Amino acid sequence: MNDNDILALYFERNERAIAESAKKYGAYCQSIADNILKCREDTEECVNDTWLRAWNCIPPERPRYLYAFFGRITRHLALDRYRAAHRSKRIPEHARLATEELDALFADHETPQDLLEAKALGEALDCFLGTLKKRERDIFLCRYYFLWQTEEIAARHGIRENYVRNLLSRTRRKLKLYLEQEGFGI
Repeated sequence: MNDNDILALYFERNERAIAESAKKYGAYCQSIADNILKCREDTEECVNDTWLRAWNCIPPERPRYLYAFFGRITRHLALDRYRAAHRSKRIPEHARLATEELDALFADHETPQDLLEAKALGEALDCFLGTLKKRERDIFLCRYYFLWQTEEIAARHGIRENYVRNLLSRTRRKLKLYLEQEGFGI
């Protein structure tokens, strides 16, 4: 079933939309959640919550790309669950390390002005990612968006783990320079 057919089911409020979404995108969403949570039960709950959240968002929202829409929902739910685990000291080590590597670049955002700057920062990050070569961008996203471990990234690309770490370090430095040139005080 294609994405337009699945969207039509959501707009008709047909519960089959959830089953079709799970059939087409379930493994993808499970992969995202599992890379963040590393716990089968939490991953399953997160993916099920994805379908509920999608059901509540569509309509009125009409996502252009269901793949990205479901992935974004799953990632946010998994990170929320991760943060809850963090508060209770049940943090997966790989996820803590990945977030700490980027946290060093960014200050905390608390005021409405900071939220507007965070949105502008997100747009600048998108532009920065567009400047990277495909492989470099993929490695960066695997680490900091999907929270993969460096050995998983190395295996995926058929390269040494040390190379992955060095590439990520260079890319973080490039990101810092890029953001400073764009007027973000890092």
